[in-house]
Amino acid sequence: MGNLLAFLGVNEEEERLYRTLLRRESRQPSPGTQEPDPDAHASSEEPSLERLVVLGLATRNSQGAFRPVPPPRAVDALIDGRLRRLREDLETEAAQHSVIESLFRERWTAEPAPRASSDDDQMIMQLHGIEAVREAIDRLTFFARTEVLTTEPVGVISEESIAVSRPINMRLLRRGVRLRMTMGSAILQDDATLAYMRDLVQHGAEVRVSQHPIERMIIVDRSAALTPIDPTRTALGALLVREHGLVATLVTLFERMWAAAEELPSEDADMPSPIERKILTMLREADKDETAARRLGVSVRTYRKHLALIMRRLGAANRVEAALLAHEKGWLN
Repeated sequence: MGNLLAFLGVNEEEERLYRTLLRRESRQPSPGTQEPDPDAHASSEEPSLERLVVLGLATRNSQGAFRPVPPPRAVDALIDGRLRRLREDLETEAAQHSVIESLFRERWTAEPAPRASSDDDQMIMQLHGIEAVREAIDRLTFFARTEVLTTEPVGVISEESIAVSRPINMRLLRRGVRLRMTMGSAILQDDATLAYMRDLVQHGAEVRVSQHPIERMIIVDRSAALTPIDPTRTALGALLVREHGLVATLVTLFERMWAAAEELPSEDADMPSPIERKILTMLREADKDETAARRLGVSVRTYRKHLALIMRRLGAANRVEAALLAHEKGWLN
């Protein structure tokens, strides 16, 4: 029959084993006969079968048995793998041949020559407007090799910004660049941003949520940083900083904000624990903390500690707001 899957990176032996697994899976024993063991030859073929798991053609259960992935899913996995490898190869080639830098030089040579500048001017550059900032982010992240640190003080990202940043961040993660992001607490009330961050986490990003004010910044490889010209009017543009001392100071600030933030809650962590649900109920039934703590059989200090944690999870400014947000989330149903 030949190797039909060769163009997707599967060799003849791997295709033969996958077809064998499919036949074993679909074989039905005749009445009165003993069903053959589908894993009778698994021990001798185990290294090759493990390769099928890596390719996405098979799975292995807790008992060690190999099972084929349905053909549509298997082919999808092979296509995704080939596209990922092709993209990585092309990105590597582009970086090795300095394609981006060469194209940017065309723009620089077409523009008027800049005025003479001091070393300080070269180390700190003003970028005016959103487009200039996005262009700088594209350039910096394309050549990132080790780490990208970012913050989002508002905590909510627009759909347009998600569409712009998603391919950039996914490209970084595919290349093995460490991506750490600190988000403002409003993320906990924005489903689109929350889903986007969780998707990045699934692909290897690290995301934390800060309940305290944070500063906006992007730091690449601890050698360059972007900060707003005016934090209250980010549309004005940004400062591109390469001066080592200033970048090191920004890294220190980021690490402090990171240490004070909390892990992004997973989808499973969205619902309150039993004690949290009881405390939320007490907000409606008890007028005083002492009364609520006594009914729950805990100390007032423990009650207030749990209540503070709940308010932080909800991003609530006070107890009334916490009760309202909990109701909206269905926590009190």
